[in-house]
Amino acid sequence: MSFNTISVIGLGYIGLPTAAAFASRQKKVIGIDINPHAVETINRGEIHIVEPDLDNIVRQAVEGGFLQAATQLVAADAFLIAVPTPFKGDHEPDMTYVQAATQSLAPVLKKGDLVILESTSPVGATEQMADWLAQVRPDLSFPQQAGEQADINIAYCPERVLPGQVMVELIKNDRVIGGMSAACSARATELYNIFLEGECVVTNSRTAEMCKLTENSFRDVNIAFANELSLICAEKGINVWELIALANRHPRVNILQPGPGVGGHCIAVDPWFIVAQNPTLARLIRTAREVNDSKPFWVLDQVKRRVADCLTSSDKRASELKIACFGLAFKPNIDDLRESPAMEVTQHIAAWHSGETWVVEPHVAAIPEKLAHHATLVSADVALQQADVLVMLVDHQQFRAIDGAQITQRWVVDTKGVWR
Repeated sequence: MSFNTISVIGLGYIGLPTAAAFASRQKKVIGIDINPHAVETINRGEIHIVEPDLDNIVRQAVEGGFLQAATQLVAADAFLIAVPTPFKGDHEPDMTYVQAATQSLAPVLKKGDLVILESTSPVGATEQMADWLAQVRPDLSFPQQAGEQADINIAYCPERVLPGQVMVELIKNDRVIGGMSAACSARATELYNIFLEGECVVTNSRTAEMCKLTENSFRDVNIAFANELSLICAEKGINVWELIALANRHPRVNILQPGPGVGGHCIAVDPWFIVAQNPTLARLIRTAREVNDSKPFWVLDQVKRRVADCLTSSDKRASELKIACFGLAFKPNIDDLRESPAMEVTQHIAAWHSGETWVVEPHVAAIPEKLAHHATLVSADVALQQADVLVMLVDHQQFRAIDGAQITQRWVVDTKGVWR
């Protein structure tokens, strides 16, 4: 059975590129989002997020009549759910958006349709989604009821792309296909092969769910090692970046680079899904999360020390000092602020500091709402010329290009080793 119409629910950093990838292969794609601004922007052939090459692909797809956005679901042959899955309470997975998307698509389902959950989810989420659908549509059969003969095919297929390279990795990277039956996996594989150049690797839905969480937890643990090492080195007066460069000359050592913490919707969130479901077993994963979550507070303490040194060495009052924070995004060269440790550090500084807090972030046009009335967006030149204390939080390419001779401030907190 071919896929004449594909619906992608959630047009954010993953949903929109996925919709565009299908549309670029001249498939009719209807993107669904509850944000009217996003829908209107896309239907003009423009994009509401920053991602290299995505703007051209979306424009061509819209102009060619292959991609359109809407706020209400309509019938399709395949539905991909790519909505947020944040956590709530004590880092417990919040499946509210997935449930809402599931309930909204249930009325338009028909025999032969394929439903794929792409949102990062706890183990068992795909089965839960299938149960929600079965409750609303008793007239249709689902894999947990009819197995290979089910009217509706259901699978879990997580993305594994890097912001800033999504349109390349979405097509090139291998894809884990976790169907609730062999037939479900086969249908999902057929769908992704419309644009995928990587391999579709088939497993069951629970293993696919755990695979996504495992990949990001592995990275979180390794980053936590680097971040903890940076705390120890600071205490001992050792340059952590020189130390790591030396240690990495060992043929079997590859230590990552420390920073102000860990951000983004994946690495900063996904490990908690494992911890929430396995609280007594996931000891190392929990500790890594705690190490990385605590790093922004350590950075704030370093800033307080520099401010104290500055006040001791000058005749200024604290209210007269200007602190410039370089970067707000959760990683270099993008505009994504989700779970950003740089954002968290800047918020803490702005709330604590009695003087002006400046932000240098070339990837945003205006100060984020969380910092409104607490910080001011300025250029790098203004910050370098007038700020008293510099705080390097995100190593954007523009910041790495700054000549070291321009750094005249004595009081610098460099969490990325850019200005060492």
